[in-house]
Amino acid sequence: MTPPEAPKDGTASQGITPPAVSVCLDVTCLEVIKNRSDFLRAARARRQGTKALMLQARKRAASEDVPEDTIRIGYTCSKKVGNAVARNRAKRRMREVARLVLPIFGKPGWDYVLIGRRDETAARDFVALQNDVKYALRKIHAQK
Repeated sequence: MTPPEAPKDGTASQGITPPAVSVCLDVTCLEVIKNRSDFLRAARARRQGTKALMLQARKRAASEDVPEDTIRIGYTCSKKVGNAVARNRAKRRMREVARLVLPIFGKPGWDYVLIGRRDETAARDFVALQNDVKYALRKIHAQK
């Protein structure tokens, strides 16, 4: 089976399309955090709660091996959120909100972690969920 972005005639060469874990929009590039150590660093930094989720954020050090124009994002839901179906639904919604909101309101050179909340992340109105993330980003970047 060929991936959806590959030409049907099989003439695609390897390396033309970006990997599935990063989304580059204009200048800002979103990359997914996968290492536990990066999640732990974000947990020790700034945090802002909203009704639907918790946002943790930290400014990366210049010495880290990540491009400066990249915004990194991580998603997590504990078992308190519900069974696997509920956790996956909450994470899907958080991924879509991050894709829409972070390139505009996030800052390059920062790591963000979205943590889902029980009975709220999956059930909250999508526009309200976007507004929650925007509010949390404003509050985090207003801190000195």
